[in-house]
Amino acid sequence: MPTFPRIASRTSPSTCPKYWLGAYPTCGTCGSDAVVRDAWASWSLLTRDWALKSVFDSFACDACGEQTTPVWKIDEVFRLKRIVRLNDAVRHGQGDNASIVITAGLREKGQDYLAKVVESVAAYDSFTKDNDPYGEHDFGSVTLQGEKLFWKIDYFDLALSAHSPDKANPAVTHRVLTLMLASEY
Repeated sequence: MPTFPRIASRTSPSTCPKYWLGAYPTCGTCGSDAVVRDAWASWSLLTRDWALKSVFDSFACDACGEQTTPVWKIDEVFRLKRIVRLNDAVRHGQGDNASIVITAGLREKGQDYLAKVVESVAAYDSFTKDNDPYGEHDFGSVTLQGEKLFWKIDYFDLALSAHSPDKANPAVTHRVLTLMLASEY
């Protein structure tokens, strides 16, 4: 049975991982990553090259020579680095498919205070195993003018109607950075 990241509880492990960034098939017989599939290709007059036309259902392994059912594995290190990079980009105001939500209590502090909050969140780099147990850079706390503030990043689908099917994939994820007073948490 493959190991899935904690988001797997919100998705179907039997079908979703092959579409996740960082997923790759391994041979169900020998464990090799030399998994191949039969396919048809057709000649393209436009590109003057072979173009994939159809992929068939069967899989085989070039390493052991057996027909196989692939076991999908996840490159957790690749995924985590990508999630961190995407989350850090949102905190720096550079993310695509992202929104910032400011709570009512924080809004009441005024624009000058809010600008300092945004600057503090962007500068935050005090991540530890205690305050960032999954290593995703998706939560933090800053103190500004004696007031404790929290920020957090949540992952939604592009319609903002459900959790993202793959938070490492910016093409299917809308990140929401919420800035709040600690008292509002």
